[in-house]
Amino acid sequence: MKITVLDKISFTNGDLDLSCFDAFGAVDYYDILPKNEVAMAVKNSDIVVCNKTVFDKELIDKCPNLKFIGLTATGFNNVDTAYAKEKGIVVCNVPNYSTSDVAQHVFAFILNYTNKVSEYDQTVKQGLWKQSKTFCYFNIPLVELAGKTIGVVGYGNIGREVCKIASAFNMNVLVYNRTKKDMPYKQVDKETLLKNSDFITLHCALNEDTKCFINSESLSLMKKSAVLINTARGGVVDEPALKTALENDTIAHAYLDVLTVEPMQSDCVLYGLKNVTFTPHIAWAPTECRQRVVELVAKNISAFLNGNPINVVN
Repeated sequence: MKITVLDKISFTNGDLDLSCFDAFGAVDYYDILPKNEVAMAVKNSDIVVCNKTVFDKELIDKCPNLKFIGLTATGFNNVDTAYAKEKGIVVCNVPNYSTSDVAQHVFAFILNYTNKVSEYDQTVKQGLWKQSKTFCYFNIPLVELAGKTIGVVGYGNIGREVCKIASAFNMNVLVYNRTKKDMPYKQVDKETLLKNSDFITLHCALNEDTKCFINSESLSLMKKSAVLINTARGGVVDEPALKTALENDTIAHAYLDVLTVEPMQSDCVLYGLKNVTFTPHIAWAPTECRQRVVELVAKNISAFLNGNPINVVN
C-alpha cells in the first residue's frame, strides 16, 4: 500500500510515535502543503491520512488509486464524502477521542477564572508577599465554585463529562439539548439556561441550527457576571456580538479555544479585549490524546484492510 500522511504538523511536532502506520506499507509524510501541491503528493496513494486538507471532487478525480481517507479528527466537512462514496473511497473519522481532554480544558478555564493562580503568582514574584503585613493577602477577588450554576449546551459525550465534573465541584447543573434525554441533571430550555447560569459552556456541533447560537439576543439574557466558554466550534458564537457584549460589560468574561476563522486572523474582532482569554484550539492537544488519535486512525486502516471498516462517515 502507498500511504500518504498530510497535515502532520497539525497533530504532532515530532513528539508522537507514528510507527503504527509502517505496518500498512510505504509512508510519505507532509506538513501543510499549498493547494496546488496536494494533488502531486497524493496522486498515487492508496491510503491518505489527513486532518484539514480539502478533498473535493477535483482532488479526488486526480487520485485514481485512492481507496481510503483516514481523518485525524472527528469532523469530516473537508471531504466530499458523497463523491468519495461514489468513487468507492471509504472515509473514516475518529469519534470521541478527546472527551476527557476537552472537559479538562473547560475546567482549566473555569479554575483560571475563579482561583486566579497565575495572577497571584505574578504578585508574589513582584514581591507583594514579602511586603505583606499578615500571612496572606487577597486583593484579587476569588470565587467559590460550590453552589454556582453551570449551563451546559449539548449533552453528548463531552457535555456529559463536563456535567459529571461540575457535580464533583458541587455546582448546580443545567443542560440545554436539542432533544430530550434521560439524565440526572435538570434539562431546561435555552432561555432558562442563559438567564440562570454563572458559567455557560458550549458542546454542540456546528450546523445551520447552532450557527451563532450565542448572539446579541442570547447575550442580553445572560447575567452580567456570567462567563462564556467555547471549546466547540467558533461559528457557534457571533463574534461581533460577543465583542459588543464584552466591551459593554453585558457579560463578565469569555474563554475561547476556537474561533470562526483559524488560525486567528489579524482582523479578529475579539483580539485585544481585556475580558477575553484565548487558547489556540488546544483542548484536544494533550500528548496522550494526540497519540490516541494516531492509534485510532491506524485501527481504522487495519479494519478497512481486513474488510470490516469502522467509523465510516460515508
